[in-house]
Amino acid sequence: MEQSSAEPASFPFLVGDRLYLRPVERADLARIRKWANDPQIRRLTAEVRPMTVAAADRFYDKVQNDEDRVWFVIVLCEGDRVIGEAGLLRIFPPWRTTDLTLIIGEPDAWGQGYGTEAITLLLDYAFGCLNIHRVAVGVVGFNQRALRFYECVGFRREGIQRDGYFYDHQNHDFVMMSLLADEFRASRQPDSA
Repeated sequence: MEQSSAEPASFPFLVGDRLYLRPVERADLARIRKWANDPQIRRLTAEVRPMTVAAADRFYDKVQNDEDRVWFVIVLCEGDRVIGEAGLLRIFPPWRTTDLTLIIGEPDAWGQGYGTEAITLLLDYAFGCLNIHRVAVGVVGFNQRALRFYECVGFRREGIQRDGYFYDHQNHDFVMMSLLADEFRASRQPDSA
Protein backbone atom coordinates (compact mmCIF):
# COMPACT_ATOMS: atom_id res chain seq x y z
CA MET A 1 0.00 0.00 0.00
CA GLU A 2 1.41 3.36 -1.03
CA GLN A 3 1.72 6.14 1.55
CA SER A 4 -0.45 9.16 0.76
CA SER A 5 1.19 12.57 0.62
CA ALA A 6 -0.93 13.68 3.62
CA GLU A 7 0.78 11.19 5.93
CA PRO A 8 3.95 12.22 7.78
CA ALA A 9 7.27 11.08 6.34
CA SER A 10 7.79 9.03 9.48
CA PHE A 11 5.75 8.43 12.55
CA PRO A 12 6.01 10.09 15.97
CA PHE A 13 8.71 8.66 18.23
CA LEU A 14 8.28 10.75 21.39
CA VAL A 15 4.77 12.07 21.94
CA GLY A 16 3.66 14.93 24.20
CA ASP A 17 0.41 16.78 24.67
CA ARG A 18 0.82 19.37 21.91
CA LEU A 19 3.80 18.13 19.95
CA TYR A 20 5.85 15.11 19.08
CA LEU A 21 9.42 14.37 18.09
CA ARG A 22 10.12 12.20 15.07
CA PRO A 23 13.32 11.26 13.28
CA VAL A 24 14.68 13.75 10.76
CA GLU A 25 13.79 12.90 7.17
CA ARG A 26 15.43 14.16 4.00
CA ALA A 27 12.29 16.23 3.31
CA ASP A 28 13.05 18.23 6.51
CA LEU A 29 16.40 19.49 5.23
CA ALA A 30 15.08 22.61 3.47
CA ARG A 31 13.52 23.82 6.72
CA ILE A 32 16.65 22.96 8.74
CA ARG A 33 18.75 24.88 6.19
CA LYS A 34 16.44 27.87 6.54
CA TRP A 35 16.94 27.91 10.33
CA ALA A 36 20.71 27.32 10.11
CA ASN A 37 21.07 30.28 7.74
CA ASP A 38 18.68 32.64 9.54
CA PRO A 39 20.79 35.48 11.04
CA GLN A 40 18.52 35.83 14.09
CA ILE A 41 18.85 32.13 14.95
CA ARG A 42 22.45 31.73 13.77
CA ARG A 43 23.82 34.29 16.23
CA LEU A 44 22.44 32.19 19.11
CA THR A 45 23.51 28.77 17.83
CA ALA A 46 27.13 29.44 16.86
CA GLU A 47 26.55 28.69 13.18
CA VAL A 48 29.30 30.52 11.29
CA ARG A 49 29.17 28.90 7.85
CA PRO A 50 26.25 28.85 5.48
CA MET A 51 24.41 25.54 5.26
CA THR A 52 24.37 24.68 1.59
CA VAL A 53 22.38 21.85 0.04
CA ALA A 54 25.56 19.73 0.10
CA ALA A 55 26.20 20.60 3.76
CA ALA A 56 22.59 19.70 4.60
CA ASP A 57 23.04 16.34 2.88
CA ARG A 58 26.22 15.70 4.91
CA PHE A 59 24.33 16.66 8.10
CA TYR A 60 21.54 14.23 7.19
CA ASP A 61 24.01 11.40 6.50
CA LYS A 62 25.75 12.08 9.81
CA VAL A 63 22.46 12.09 11.72
CA GLN A 64 21.43 8.81 10.11
CA ASN A 65 24.76 7.02 10.57
CA ASP A 66 26.37 8.37 13.75
CA GLU A 67 25.78 6.01 16.69
CA ASP A 68 26.71 8.84 19.09
CA ARG A 69 23.84 11.06 17.96
CA VAL A 70 20.02 10.97 17.97
CA TRP A 71 18.22 13.74 16.09
CA PHE A 72 14.57 14.70 15.82
CA VAL A 73 12.34 17.35 14.34
CA ILE A 74 9.75 18.94 16.63
CA VAL A 75 6.27 18.67 15.15
CA LEU A 76 3.00 20.19 16.33
CA CYS A 77 0.29 17.52 16.75
CA GLU A 78 -2.29 19.84 15.27
CA GLY A 79 -1.49 20.09 11.59
CA ASP A 80 1.80 18.11 11.71
CA ARG A 81 3.77 21.34 11.31
CA VAL A 82 7.54 21.09 11.88
CA ILE A 83 8.66 23.97 14.13
CA GLY A 84 12.13 22.96 15.29
CA GLU A 85 14.80 20.37 15.86
CA ALA A 86 16.26 18.71 18.92
CA GLY A 87 18.94 16.16 19.45
CA LEU A 88 21.44 14.40 21.61
CA LEU A 89 25.02 14.39 20.40
CA ARG A 90 28.35 13.13 21.64
CA ILE A 91 26.54 10.33 23.47
CA PHE A 92 29.24 8.52 25.44
CA PRO A 93 27.80 5.38 27.08
CA PRO A 94 30.85 4.55 29.27
CA TRP A 95 30.39 7.85 31.12
CA ARG A 96 26.60 7.93 30.57
CA THR A 97 26.84 11.49 29.24
CA THR A 98 25.53 13.42 26.27
CA ASP A 99 25.15 16.96 24.98
CA LEU A 100 21.81 18.38 23.97
CA THR A 101 20.60 20.83 21.35
CA LEU A 102 17.16 22.34 20.91
CA ILE A 103 16.05 24.93 18.37
CA ILE A 104 12.56 26.27 17.88
CA GLY A 105 13.15 27.59 14.39
CA GLU A 106 9.78 29.11 13.62
CA PRO A 107 9.51 32.57 15.26
CA ASP A 108 5.72 32.37 15.57
CA ALA A 109 6.23 29.28 17.79
CA TRP A 110 8.51 31.13 20.25
CA GLY A 111 7.14 31.78 23.72
CA GLN A 112 4.39 29.17 23.40
CA GLY A 113 5.88 26.57 25.76
CA TYR A 114 6.84 24.22 22.91
CA GLY A 115 10.50 24.26 23.91
CA THR A 116 9.65 23.13 27.44
CA GLU A 117 7.49 20.29 26.17
CA ALA A 118 10.09 19.21 23.60
CA ILE A 119 13.00 19.26 26.05
CA THR A 120 10.98 17.32 28.61
CA LEU A 121 10.32 14.59 26.04
CA LEU A 122 13.99 14.54 25.03
CA LEU A 123 15.28 14.45 28.61
CA ASP A 124 12.82 11.72 29.58
CA TYR A 125 14.11 9.71 26.62
CA ALA A 126 17.78 10.35 27.49
CA PHE A 127 17.43 9.48 31.18
CA GLY A 128 14.69 6.87 30.97
CA CYS A 129 15.55 4.95 27.79
CA LEU A 130 19.22 5.57 27.02
CA ASN A 131 20.30 5.37 30.69
CA ILE A 132 22.13 8.69 30.46
CA HIS A 133 23.26 10.15 33.79
CA ARG A 134 24.34 13.67 32.72
CA VAL A 135 23.05 15.92 29.94
CA ALA A 136 25.05 19.06 29.12
CA VAL A 137 24.39 22.13 27.02
CA GLY A 138 26.43 25.18 26.12
CA VAL A 139 24.66 28.53 25.90
CA VAL A 140 25.90 31.80 24.45
CA GLY A 141 26.32 34.13 27.42
CA PHE A 142 24.27 36.99 25.96
CA ASN A 143 21.31 34.67 25.27
CA GLN A 144 19.51 35.46 28.51
CA ARG A 145 16.29 33.89 27.27
CA ALA A 146 18.00 30.52 26.72
CA LEU A 147 19.82 30.71 30.06
CA ARG A 148 16.50 31.30 31.87
CA PHE A 149 14.85 28.52 29.85
CA TYR A 150 17.47 25.90 30.72
CA GLU A 151 17.48 26.92 34.38
CA CYS A 152 13.66 26.68 34.50
CA VAL A 153 13.80 23.09 33.27
CA GLY A 154 16.43 22.21 35.88
CA PHE A 155 19.83 22.77 34.31
CA ARG A 156 22.53 24.26 36.54
CA ARG A 157 25.34 26.54 35.51
CA GLU A 158 28.61 24.78 36.06
CA GLY A 159 31.15 26.98 34.39
CA ILE A 160 31.97 29.70 31.94
CA GLN A 161 34.26 29.53 28.98
CA ARG A 162 35.49 33.10 29.14
CA ASP A 163 35.37 34.70 25.70
CA GLY A 164 34.62 31.23 24.33
CA TYR A 165 32.25 32.47 21.64
CA PHE A 166 32.96 34.97 18.86
CA TYR A 167 30.21 36.79 17.00
CA ASP A 168 29.91 40.13 15.21
CA HIS A 169 33.48 41.28 15.95
CA GLN A 170 33.22 40.52 19.66
CA ASN A 171 34.09 37.76 22.06
CA HIS A 172 31.40 36.59 24.46
CA ASP A 173 31.29 34.12 27.31
CA PHE A 174 29.94 30.63 26.73
CA VAL A 175 27.98 29.22 29.68
CA MET A 176 28.21 25.50 30.36
CA MET A 177 25.16 23.91 32.01
CA SER A 178 24.14 20.39 32.97
CA LEU A 179 21.31 18.33 34.40
CA LEU A 180 21.69 14.99 36.18
CA ALA A 181 19.21 12.13 35.97
CA ASP A 182 18.32 12.27 39.68
CA GLU A 183 17.66 16.02 39.43
CA PHE A 184 15.37 15.48 36.46
CA ARG A 185 13.49 12.67 38.19
CA ALA A 186 13.09 14.71 41.39
CA SER A 187 11.66 17.62 39.40
CA ARG A 188 9.04 15.29 37.89
CA GLN A 189 7.76 14.05 41.26
CA PRO A 190 4.54 15.62 42.48
CA ASP A 191 5.04 17.79 45.56
CA SER A 192 4.20 15.93 48.71
CA ALA A 193 1.94 18.02 50.89
